Amino acid sequence: MQRLYPFLFVFLWSTGFIGAKYGLPYAEPLSFLLTRYGFVIALMLLIALATRAPWPKDPAQWLHIGVSGVLVHAVYLGGVFVAIKHGLSAGVTALVVGMQPLLTALGAGWLLGEKVSGRQWGGLALGFVGVGLVVSGKFGEAALGPMLIPALIALLGITAGTLYQKRFCARFDLRTGSVIQFVPTAIITAIAIGLFADFHVEWTGQFVFALGWLVLVLSIGAITLLNLLIRSGSAVNVASLFYLTPLSTALIAWLIFDEKLTLTAAAGMLLAVSGVYLVARPAK
Repeated sequence: MQRLYPFLFVFLWSTGFIGAKYGLPYAEPLSFLLTRYGFVIALMLLIALATRAPWPKDPAQWLHIGVSGVLVHAVYLGGVFVAIKHGLSAGVTALVVGMQPLLTALGAGWLLGEKVSGRQWGGLALGFVGVGLVVSGKFGEAALGPMLIPALIALLGITAGTLYQKRFCARFDLRTGSVIQFVPTAIITAIAIGLFADFHVEWTGQFVFALGWLVLVLSIGAITLLNLLIRSGSAVNVASLFYLTPLSTALIAWLIFDEKLTLTAAAGMLLAVSGVYLVARPAK
């Protein structure tokens, strides 16, 4: 069953772009995220209390788990949602965030002492080229420039969060840990709204559906899988899975929205999957 976790994670994580597309027309992006965090905190706190889940005994662990949550949720998700809201296409955003495995490979060797082999470097490069081919047709959809800034911030956030969690708090109870991660995330997001935006949400049926999907499927399901993968695998191997996110998103969009898949995009998918295989394949 555990062998299916990476594939399930990629699929669930990919639907985040679809959820954002459905919900963002009815909410300011940070307000959307703050509402999402509030529901996640309430739900996970009830689960943690009902199951008597253990809380960290070391105050330092509370800090480390909280910091990892701010990086993975507040910085990454905030950057992605703001970028998409301001016109950067999901494909271009996915490509920017898709550079994460390269940054993670550099950081894993420096911070975690993980050795990145020549085969893995080759796989990372191959995956990056594949992702570039998949989204290459989307670059003309929007003027880039300042819209890239929040996407680049998201890239740095998810990279730093993966490395930080692997280094300082790879193992924690997923029930109480989720609460500890999302509380400071919500606080930081609320401060950002107070400084840079006005809280705005329209409770339409489409928004409620998107919110429910992102709370239950993404913030609980996908994040739980991500924490399990970080706990059991190397940082480089986990990061390589993010190469498949824009590919999976393209397939979902093709099935749901009938978006055509070009031969170039199909070739890119093949390259990216091959790259992930080279990175994640156990050394002989």
